[in-house]
Amino acid sequence: MRIELDFAAVLSQWPLLVSGVLWTLGLTVISAVLGVLLGVLFAWARLSGPLWFKWVAGIYVEFIRNTPFIVQLFFIFFGLPMLGVKLSPEASSVIAMVVNLGAYATEIIRAGIRATPRGQIEAAASLAMNRFQIFIYVVLPPALRKVWPALVSQIIIVMLGSAVCGQISTPELSFVANLIQSRNFRAFEAYIVATVIYLMLSIGVRALLNWMGPRFFFGARRG
Repeated sequence: MRIELDFAAVLSQWPLLVSGVLWTLGLTVISAVLGVLLGVLFAWARLSGPLWFKWVAGIYVEFIRNTPFIVQLFFIFFGLPMLGVKLSPEASSVIAMVVNLGAYATEIIRAGIRATPRGQIEAAASLAMNRFQIFIYVVLPPALRKVWPALVSQIIIVMLGSAVCGQISTPELSFVANLIQSRNFRAFEAYIVATVIYLMLSIGVRALLNWMGPRFFFGARRG
């Protein structure tokens, strides 16, 4: 049996592929920014927040980390309308990705914060810095430096997880690949192209974040 591949039939749909890539990157950027900020907030809450906030953060982290992302996505898109909250596929995807990344980022960042030497905190307190200043300027930067590789990996995982957002018609890359193969019946070629693009996106985004981290988020690397 001879198999003839026709990648041209897929690549000729490059405007759709570009659109899917842009949607995937857009979802990733928004979820990365908001998810990491959410992770910082809840990491602080689990370590230093009031008791009620610790409970809320703990329940949130355990619930999200122990349920599938696609179930979370479906709950937001299909379940919330039962409560009178109707969201677009794009908004549902963003919320699901932010909530999912935030839970994992919480534990990653919390591990970095707990590794901060106590002496640094005491030294900052002796300089009359308040708790907020100590956390933002003394505790958080070295914590991010320690856990940045793990945080970047989690962002990549969430980006790849965005592929399931096509199940609710968010026009990201996997949705586009499925749309193309439904038009030309070149499923093998369409998903091969999508796989290669996801691989390139993962490598590129990881390299970019590893470059940005020490320059914009936690200072120059030491050592």
